[in-house]
Amino acid sequence: MEILADDFLYFMYRALDGMVNIAEELGDKRVNLRPDFPGANSPYVILYHSVCCTHFWCGTILAGRKIERDRDAEFQSKGTVSELRQAVKDLKRQLPNDLEHLQAHLPLEDPDDLLPVHLLDGVRHWRQGKALIHAYEELAQHHGQMEITRDILMQNHKSF
Repeated sequence: MEILADDFLYFMYRALDGMVNIAEELGDKRVNLRPDFPGANSPYVILYHSVCCTHFWCGTILAGRKIERDRDAEFQSKGTVSELRQAVKDLKRQLPNDLEHLQAHLPLEDPDDLLPVHLLDGVRHWRQGKALIHAYEELAQHHGQMEITRDILMQNHKSF
């Protein structure tokens, strides 16, 4: 079985565009709000983390691009809808290059050098295709999380 990069990118872009649409719907006043329960993330955090996560899996793990990432800081981030839109635009411009040399049946190259220690045991023996599917899995989950977060914020902050 083989899947073309364009087929995969279609679904990645759909999820990313859906998340940007949610951010735009919420606007700058609500995109940084967090639902009122422990551990909740703002829509800004969810989308920013999704962009960083996709850069990590597709850029670092699959394409070998060295990316400086502060995962903890992703969950404290704040900004504007315009900044999110630009981050997604930049990611969408980069993704085709990251997937250009993907060979789904081959193992990950140098996982011990690329992965954080907490991921090594579960991921060390993955093939590139599995890592690619995981990148989409994460993005799809976060898209759904962002939809639910939007619904909560719209219900609780109607006056904005």
